[in-house]
Amino acid sequence: LVRKDIEKDNAGQVTLVPEEPEDMWHTYNLVQVGDSLRASTIRKVQTESSTGSVGSNRVRTTLTLCVEAIDFDSQACQLRVKGTNIQENEYVKMGAYHTIELEPNRQFTLAKKQWDSVVLERIEQACDPAWSADVAAVVMQEGLAHICLVTPSMTLTRAKVEVNIPRKRKGNCSQHDRALERFYEQVVQAIQRHINFDVVKCILVASPGFVREQFCDYMFQQAVKTDNKVLLENRSKFLQVHASSGHKYSLKEALCDPSVASRLSDTKAAGEVKALDDFYKMLQHEPDRAFYGLKQVEKANEAMAIDTLLISDELFRHQDVATRSRYVKLVDSVKENAGTVRIFSSLHVSGEQLSQLTGVAAILRFPVPELSDQEDDSSSEE
Repeated sequence: LVRKDIEKDNAGQVTLVPEEPEDMWHTYNLVQVGDSLRASTIRKVQTESSTGSVGSNRVRTTLTLCVEAIDFDSQACQLRVKGTNIQENEYVKMGAYHTIELEPNRQFTLAKKQWDSVVLERIEQACDPAWSADVAAVVMQEGLAHICLVTPSMTLTRAKVEVNIPRKRKGNCSQHDRALERFYEQVVQAIQRHINFDVVKCILVASPGFVREQFCDYMFQQAVKTDNKVLLENRSKFLQVHASSGHKYSLKEALCDPSVASRLSDTKAAGEVKALDDFYKMLQHEPDRAFYGLKQVEKANEAMAIDTLLISDELFRHQDVATRSRYVKLVDSVKENAGTVRIFSSLHVSGEQLSQLTGVAAILRFPVPELSDQEDDSSSEE
């Protein structure tokens, strides 16, 4: 955060410098249609020389756009913002369209007519270094593995390893074993390539059956043979857990595992997974204390009954200002009533699941028997 000028009426601007790919995801959640964005960009400019020949060259200039469209590429963590120029510039006419691609380590200034509490809190958290990715995961089954980084707000697949493994034959397992060894070797290489052991506190190795144990044995035997100091020094960071398959969605089960939860208790991702897990348990055992859907949750909030609010960050990107402010009001109100608010990332495995439940859910302090539709109708007629 370089500077922050916000007036009493919540209008104002903030200047930020994105430092890592994760910051682009936060920026995507901050920028909305109608905001103005000022940043350095490259524009192709046509020039005419004294002889009349026309050439074009690229110039770096600073533009202020009124935002019309926002495009985020989650794999490359790139953010493009399209809009019209609203400030005089020697290269670009007023009202001309331009697309700015925001770059790491290059500052930008974002101005809004209304900064709400959810956006301001996101800036605060994104600028706090303790929130960065400190968990990696290898989800595997025989012949398939996903190497993922679990950051506080998204699960990024960094590599996928697929190897065809022939079945064991009676009296001849050599082909199967050779293929398996080749597969393990590729996974080890992917781990070394994509996992930064200086940052990562814990690496989950999740699989069905004995795959994870066999793989870890293989990896550390090879590390001893080849004297791989990085793997040997970080041996204690590897944690084996059960998962039902080698697909990315199995990561949620691994994160729910109690032994994992205790190791990851200081990371946000684990907190969200636990909250969602608690919600499902409550829905099963005490349905009067677990609500989802905006109307139901708002009713529970009027009764000051919400203990934990689960809400997807997707809802705050809503184009309709009234709808968006309805969600912001709900978040502020729950906090005022001493409830906990967990904002889930739609790029995270747990966030995807919450989106299937309308994106908003709540665990209540006390049961609120659900109002049936008949009672609703009769009370409105009265």
